[in-house]
Amino acid sequence: MSSELQTLYDHRFDDGNQGYRQRVWAALIEGYFQAWVPPTASVLDLGCGYGEFINQVRCGRKYGMDLNPRSREKLLPEVQLLAQDCAEPWALPSSSLDVIFTSNFFEHLPDKEALGRTLREARRCLRPGGRLIALGPNIKLVHGSYWDFLDHELSLTDASLAEAMQANGLPVRTQIAAFLPYTMVKGPRYPMAFVKLYLRAPIVWRLLGKQFLVIGEKPAQAPEPEAAQAARRAWRDDLAGAQAGA
Repeated sequence: MSSELQTLYDHRFDDGNQGYRQRVWAALIEGYFQAWVPPTASVLDLGCGYGEFINQVRCGRKYGMDLNPRSREKLLPEVQLLAQDCAEPWALPSSSLDVIFTSNFFEHLPDKEALGRTLREARRCLRPGGRLIALGPNIKLVHGSYWDFLDHELSLTDASLAEAMQANGLPVRTQIAAFLPYTMVKGPRYPMAFVKLYLRAPIVWRLLGKQFLVIGEKPAQAPEPEAAQAARRAWRDDLAGAQAGA
């Protein structure tokens, strides 16, 4: 699977496109996302890809998680790579992260069960008050073009992701159905001045936005929901059984 990912993304994100993506992400971070990330924060970029976000955001400690073998060579030395399946237990201590950021990643998960396991790991690893910031294509707005990418598996809207976050102990603080345009791969290449202006004009988001923005927050003092506890116990029991039988 990892070699297939490398081949797919090498074709999709060629060097010319990669330079444009880095410039866009620099503008997005400076114009919007940096305000959500304290300068001393521990940040995980979930599905970090080639590191456009985690390499450029200003924070105290940086992690990236991805199965693409090329991620390691693209990340800066200060970024610790977790080369693992996000639906498996994360190699991070509980309550060790301030921010988890993910962009155009959840739609690549195979099913809702994998999404639920991922969200429960996110909750475990976030400190109380920590945030999960999620961007992704809103299938209500992109319709059939959602399937133009071979590795899209799980169809989501802002409402369905918000419901999943809530069910797994991450109450939603911000929910925007139409935020950014759909894609930087096949779409037009806008001047950076336009990107910066776009971020300051929410009324335009309703016209051009095809990606949702959903931000969930781990409660300051609240137990894990019973449903999440039960799912975690069952999952770990199944995993232990499988390992014992191997």
